[in-house]
Amino acid sequence: MAIRIVTDSAADYSAQEIERRKITCIPMAISFGEEQYLDGVDITKEEFYEKLTSSEEFPKTSQPAPTAFINCFEEAKAAGDTVIAVLISGALSGTIQSALLAKDMVEYENIYIIDSKTATLGMRMLVDRAVILREKGMPAEQIVAELEALKSRVSLYAGLDTLEYLYKGGRLSKSQASIGNLVNLKPLITISEEGTVELFGKQIGIRHAYKQLAKTVEEAAPDPDYPVYFLYSYDKKNCAGFIQYLQKKGMEFGAPKIRGIGPTIGSHIGVGAFAIVYVKKAQ
Repeated sequence: MAIRIVTDSAADYSAQEIERRKITCIPMAISFGEEQYLDGVDITKEEFYEKLTSSEEFPKTSQPAPTAFINCFEEAKAAGDTVIAVLISGALSGTIQSALLAKDMVEYENIYIIDSKTATLGMRMLVDRAVILREKGMPAEQIVAELEALKSRVSLYAGLDTLEYLYKGGRLSKSQASIGNLVNLKPLITISEEGTVELFGKQIGIRHAYKQLAKTVEEAAPDPDYPVYFLYSYDKKNCAGFIQYLQKKGMEFGAPKIRGIGPTIGSHIGVGAFAIVYVKKAQ
């Protein structure tokens, strides 16, 4: 009886990373008008951002249908395996609901569904931990308990380079976006403990955005037992600048682990965003 670890494409794994970890990734759906894609299956991150910056249609992302989880869960049931599914925050997507519905339809109790309360590389922190614990032979119940305890310590802080996509996504008015872009406003966002995206700062210019993010990281220091990831959306320039800023401040985290943000989150924040993801030290 094996343990199957499942996540969704909001975790931003590459196909090679999925294969190496021996996990299952359920893709999100992405649409540009009438054009439909499955994240990571028939559209890459690069292709997504090229369409995002060139298409007149604003993309829409949607949760996987329950059938995507049913197929996965039925296979596990037939094999007598246990499933641990670590999914995007329920406050950001209905993916959790699809998985729960699929579990009910499959009628199999050995399925644990975890609301990660986060997205992108924050999810990866939890999934990677689950993989490590599975390799150590830890029982599924204990893995779930550790992930539930760990998820409140996963931190994600990001700076946006433009307000254009918040406007296109209906989160800002045209006048708010225009004024903000005119003064080079850089919003700073985080994912709360409830799994919602929250604004925690606004700075004029990228250097001031770096400064506030660096101060935030310094106050809630990373746990050295876990990796620190840096994220970018399409353009690495601001991410590279943030890493250099931290290094000049004496904040070193070893060789930088830099990853691209995929379509699920990228459709809302646009290009040029940068972020840091880490596990906070235990209180």
